[in-house]
Amino acid sequence: MEGKILWQQGNPKPDNLDNFAVIQQWWSSLANKQVTLAQRMIPQAGDVDQLDWEPQRFDEVFEIKNPEIRGITLYWQKPDTSQTRNTTPHQLVLDTHLQQLYIFPQSQKQLVIRVALREVNYETIEVKNPHWLYRRVGENHILTLRDNHQQLEVKITLNPDSLSQLKEQLP
Repeated sequence: MEGKILWQQGNPKPDNLDNFAVIQQWWSSLANKQVTLAQRMIPQAGDVDQLDWEPQRFDEVFEIKNPEIRGITLYWQKPDTSQTRNTTPHQLVLDTHLQQLYIFPQSQKQLVIRVALREVNYETIEVKNPHWLYRRVGENHILTLRDNHQQLEVKITLNPDSLSQLKEQLP
């Protein structure tokens, strides 16, 4: 559960209220950001980690407006309408690493809704057979890759742990 914050309705654990406050703050922070809202049926085995979250036909991508929590009900609007949407959960799970909130509605126990910040699209730059330079600065290792044709230079700084991980993955 590392990186995941759990709130359950009626849970007497002392951190349940604190977890709800963290989730409430995260939900409010989504205002005017691009999100993906997806709904999936929970499998018979109940293992939500096995769900396929690849984009599907009815998934929605929009800039969320006015996200707030009143009581335990989550409210929000889509930009093209003044209609407020809402759902009341019996459980919320916030994945802080992936910036995704899993909402388990009270009204439909077999359903889970995932609201996620839009994925970051990284620019991929391909460098073939670059010139490289290695040097050590303190405990860090700096690898510089240069592609004269593209006039591109990439500096990679690795701490000892990152260098060890890289060495393990290289044949």
